[in-house]
Amino acid sequence: MTLFESHLPVANLDNAVEFYRDRLGLTLAHVVPDRQAAFLWIGSPGAAMLGLWRTGANPQRTTLHIAFGTSVAQVLAAPATLRDAGITPLDFNGQPANEPDVLAWMPAVSIYFHDPDGHLLEYVAMLPDQPRPDLGVIPWNEWEATRRR
Repeated sequence: MTLFESHLPVANLDNAVEFYRDRLGLTLAHVVPDRQAAFLWIGSPGAAMLGLWRTGANPQRTTLHIAFGTSVAQVLAAPATLRDAGITPLDFNGQPANEPDVLAWMPAVSIYFHDPDGHLLEYVAMLPDQPRPDLGVIPWNEWEATRRR
């Protein structure tokens, strides 16, 4: 079916809420102060949820990965949108990127970035094309060039 919710440990709940709400545009659904937790809607209320749980800062913090499904147009616009929000867009190899990559085996277009706690986040959209595992992971402009051939 689909993933409904995921949870991340965060060092500072207020900073994490600000990042996901104000910089990524998720809607704050509920805060539980006594449990130091916050819940945000991903997309429309009731569609999917992200839980943030304050665990404090320590040297052995765990970082996780979450991919947010979106449209191809939004993934293509994401590098500029992320930079405008003060967030560095990253390619599949974790290097600063000006364009998304295509995971040709799926195929899907994707861009990565980090939240304040170092979790690796991704915007991803499936492409209508046939899978091309032989191409590996390539920049969007190379994918587009292969489609024109």
